[in-house]
Parts: sequence; structure tokens; C-alpha cells
Amino acid sequence: MLRERLTSAMKQRDAVSMRVLRSTIAAIENAEAPSVDSEQLRGLAIERSPHGVGAGEVDRVRLTARDVRAVVRREIDDRLAAAASYERTGRDDHAAQLRAEAAVLSDLGASAV
Repeated sequence: MLRERLTSAMKQRDAVSMRVLRSTIAAIENAEAPSVDSEQLRGLAIERSPHGVGAGEVDRVRLTARDVRAVVRREIDDRLAAAASYERTGRDDHAAQLRAEAAVLSDLGASAV
């Protein structure tokens, strides 16, 4: 649903919505990245490394709707915290921008994710 909202925002030339939706989609995709065990990163000799087409491919993590909502909630919380920080330093313009982005995500509601 976020990608459809992004397409709509692009058609409407809504810069705030486009920016926040792209960022949130990227955050969700990052959450889908598989974790890497530190043991996997150490001591693998080149002759023992996987080779061939797709040998290094790993399945993405499947997020539940609850997981996606948690990512979106984190994105909202991060923007609101940053906005408060900007306000304390007198950067009301940046704070307003971040609050507008948080509002876009809040308006999506649970059905959009």
C-alpha cells in the first residue's frame, strides 16, 4: 500500500509525501534484510567461498503486518524526536518539515501497511 501511496504522491507532486514514503519504504526494506552472523564474516577462505550464479543469495526476512507497523511507528517517533530537537535549537523550519512528514505517516493508518 505504501508504494501505491508513493505513486499517488508522485502524480500529485507532493514532495513531503514522496520524501517520507521513500524513506519509510527503504526502512522496511532494511528491516527485511537478513541478519549476518559475525562468524559468517570471519575466516572464510576464498577457495571455500560460495561460487556460481545465485550462490551468495539469501532469502529476505518476511515481515508481518505488525512488524511493518512497528517500522512505520519508529519512523514517526524518530521524526517527532528530531523535530523537538530542532525546535530546541531554534530551527523551527526543519521541525515543521519533520512534523509534516510524521503527519503523512500517521495519516496512513494501520490499513495502509
